[in-house]
This record gives sequence, structure tokens and C-alpha cells, in this order.
Amino acid sequence: MASLQNYTLRQRRFAPLNPANLKSSDAPQLKGIVFDVDGTLCLPQNYMFAEMRAALGISKSVDILHHIARLPTDEERHEASNKVKAIEREAMQHQEPQPGLLELMDYLEERGVKRALCTRNFKTPVTNLLQNHLPTHVFLPIITRETPGLLPKPDPAGILHIANEWGLVNGGGNLIMVGDSLDDMTAGHTAGAATVLLLNDHNGHLKEHMHTDLCIEKLNELVGILENGFTGNKTRSERSSAEGRV
Repeated sequence: MASLQNYTLRQRRFAPLNPANLKSSDAPQLKGIVFDVDGTLCLPQNYMFAEMRAALGISKSVDILHHIARLPTDEERHEASNKVKAIEREAMQHQEPQPGLLELMDYLEERGVKRALCTRNFKTPVTNLLQNHLPTHVFLPIITRETPGLLPKPDPAGILHIANEWGLVNGGGNLIMVGDSLDDMTAGHTAGAATVLLLNDHNGHLKEHMHTDLCIEKLNELVGILENGFTGNKTRSERSSAEGRV
């Protein structure tokens, strides 16, 4: 990764969603929001990852999905994947919605903002969360680690796929990615989207990361931010040379 001297500071902006304030803004229009799931729509269940690594016999520094993908045989990959899924299925019985979740989703629906999901979970825990806590809300598309042909975050492929499905021609340039991890911030940033970090007890170190545009403590804080116009505190675009993504 390049040093910070090779990055330029900028602010990501979107026009207010409140029609009364729209005419006074020259900022781009927000076209949709992509949400992570675990730790974003529901409270973090970080204990899962220690259990997964123990089940797979790997250290904290090893990415779980990368480890599974690199196993030498289909049988080994299938066995490892099933171990991870078993832990996720158990954890999903204890999912709790994030504070402010329903208020934010009701607001976005009222304002006609498209919503999608991009998660490293598999489909079953995602479906469980939506059915139990957001049964009347629609998220399309829903990208999981099992979505064919797309690499999981931190790769931007899932977010770019969502942008394409929504007919957007500039990648994630008119989107916001909301998440709680570095994978979320990096995937959003490299897709060209603005990023919002939902803070918890474990991710405060990401406040100043070059891929983080804005931080919130509760999801419903986004209501006022979007109503009056999104302005990122600061972010570093990719290299200012032609090879970078703005």
C-alpha cells in the first residue's frame, strides 16, 4: 500500500434527501446504500470468528475465507465450509438488531433510496435477520460469499455488481457503503463509493483510516446526515495519478 504522502485529501458529498434542501446543493445525488450484515444490521457477534478459527486450526492473522479457498481438495473445502456454517447457524439464533435499524430503514424507504446487502456471511443467517427484524423491507440484490462469480470483500466486486444491477454507469460513485470492518471500508472505497463506519468496541482504530469517510455510533444518525446532505469528514482518494480511482 502506498504511503499517505501519495494520497490526496478530499470530501465525499451527496445532495440532501430532503426535497426542500435539494435546490441549494450542487452535490451529486445519492442513488443507493449498500449495507454489511453482521455487526452492521445486527449487533456484532465477534466470538464467531474465534470459534471458526479454532474449528479450522488457524491463527487470528489468517483470513477464514481465504484459508478455505486455498485448501487443496474439494472435500477439504466442503468440510471446512460446513464447520464455519455450523457456527454461523448457531450464532444466528442470537442475532439482535442494531439500535436505530428500523428507523433508518423506514426513512430510506420513505425517501425512495435503494438498498442492497453485501456480506461475507452465507445466505441463511442473512435471511434469518431479514425475516425476524426487517420483514417488510426489500434489499436487492443481496450479495453473500456464495454469490457465483464474485469475490468476497474486501474485493469491490460485490458493490460494483450492485451498481451495475441498478444501472449506474460510474461504479459506486453515487453509493454509500455502510459497515463495521476494514473489509467494508476497503471494498466500498475501491468501488468508488463513500463509506460510513458503524463504530463498536473493536473498530475505533478505523476512524482515521484512509478508506473511512464518516463514522456513526448508531444507524439512525444517518437519517439527519442524509436529510441535510452527506459530507464526509475526510478521506484519501486513491493515487492522484491516472492509475488511481477517484
